[in-house]
Amino acid sequence: MTRNIPPATGPFARAALAPAIAAGLILAIASCGRPPSADDGSSSRPREPVTTNANASQEQPVNNRASDAGQVTRLVKTEQEWKAQLTPEQYYILREKGTERAFTGKYWNTKTPGRYACAACGEILFTSDQKFDSGCGWPSFYEKAGAIDEHADTSHGMVRTEVTCARCGGHLGHVFNDGPQPTGLRYCINSASIDHRPEPSSGREGSDKASPR
Repeated sequence: MTRNIPPATGPFARAALAPAIAAGLILAIASCGRPPSADDGSSSRPREPVTTNANASQEQPVNNRASDAGQVTRLVKTEQEWKAQLTPEQYYILREKGTERAFTGKYWNTKTPGRYACAACGEILFTSDQKFDSGCGWPSFYEKAGAIDEHADTSHGMVRTEVTCARCGGHLGHVFNDGPQPTGLRYCINSASIDHRPEPSSGREGSDKASPR
């Protein structure tokens, strides 16, 4: 006669689950941007890949470059105004420092000539000539074309360099020191944080100036 053996409970069961729980925490920490909240619908959105280091707290941000904020006139809006202007995904990324899922953004594989502007304020930030295929699943640029600020990001026990639009302060992504020459940089940018503006020759007009918002 067979016996129904009840599932293991108590301290032994918890000890058996500990490795799996620890692995899950490590994967969650090795992420980019803020953790998604319980009710923002973004719990399945992954983060940009980062490299962890045991001595991360002692590391310095990527290339301590100066702020570009002095090159542009700062655009200031309330969070209520940003929410009314941006889509939920744009607000999550630009204002709450979120990250879209890899290989899902509309520009990760775009090769159309043109310029890339901040989706919040229209400031030109990158050009298609600066874009390259990094294989990471997010639009990558080896150089910037506009005013971008950098900030040390020490979240999740790591040190990274966050990049934001110098005009409106919107979160764009991060910059890493693993890009191609001549700069050696990789600006890893969320598609939802930028707008592609084709070259005028494509039949649509582009502008080097920020569009009014």
